[in-house]
Amino acid sequence: MTILLILVLMLSGCGRIRIEEHTKNIFALNTYITLTAYGGKDVPAILDRAGERIEEIENLMSTKIDTSDVALINKNAGIEPVTVSEETFFVIERALWYSEITNGAFDITIYPIVKLWDITGDNPRLPSHQEIGQLLPLVDYKNVILDKEAMTVFLLEKDMGIDLGGIAKGYAADEVGRILREAKVEHALINLGGDIVAVGDKVDNNPWHIGVRNPRGTASEYIAVAKVSNEAIVSSGDYERFLEDEFEKTGERYHHIFDPKTGYPARSGIIATTVLTEYSIDADALATCLFILGKDRGLEVIEKVDGARGLCIDETKGIYSSFSMDNTLEIIDEEYKIRE
Repeated sequence: MTILLILVLMLSGCGRIRIEEHTKNIFALNTYITLTAYGGKDVPAILDRAGERIEEIENLMSTKIDTSDVALINKNAGIEPVTVSEETFFVIERALWYSEITNGAFDITIYPIVKLWDITGDNPRLPSHQEIGQLLPLVDYKNVILDKEAMTVFLLEKDMGIDLGGIAKGYAADEVGRILREAKVEHALINLGGDIVAVGDKVDNNPWHIGVRNPRGTASEYIAVAKVSNEAIVSSGDYERFLEDEFEKTGERYHHIFDPKTGYPARSGIIATTVLTEYSIDADALATCLFILGKDRGLEVIEKVDGARGLCIDETKGIYSSFSMDNTLEIIDEEYKIRE
């Protein structure tokens, strides 16, 4: 997920006091993160606190940290419930809501399949159909049992596992936005590997201009610009992470967005999605839902979430959007056409 960030410093207030740009770069949640905020000398400390919050969330929700809530849930699959933090419980509960409204197209129990392919890991490979078939029965969000009173999560079947990679970054971006707003930061742009939260407007009081990447171009090429104010925007696509060796040999793009029904990378005819919502946790999940479900069913799901707007791009470079995207999106690449 790559998004273009456009902002210039400007002067404001009596005596033309300079509004300074402050940036913090970190690597967490398996992605590169850039936090940019505008204000006075207190802003760096606020960004430090935001960075610490991201690390706290990673320590709770990463599958790669042995002591995380998620790792403990997976280790105890089929054995016993695990008490988790309120944050982890909230994210899992929200993820299961998306599983319900998409009839399992969004499913955090995809972890055994994710681990098998290991596309984002150290040993990516194309597994056999037999290997996938053996693990597919473990993928079923209905076998995640929540107890809100006890704050526990239990996976009913041994060898099950959950992966919050499709939603945790969105939650983390929201938490950074909350920290900045509570600290009275009025202008900021939060970029967690393409999960974007715009705090307020730009310093000139115009909307932020966020570039939508060309899914068949380089990381610096954009097909459209979205105008965003005080909102989250998330893009996803098959161009982000895929088996490059297989692509070079066969032209087949085995990417990291898996269809829980098949255990293979989703094949809905969609190559990229972009979703705007009030909260990044929702945009994160919806961008994945839209990619897996395809334009018709996916855009129907978008309409079920208050304030959500979305677009998807198909293999013919057609752009399909929810009706409310019209005043938000400006197409800048003539090869891509808005279609009904």
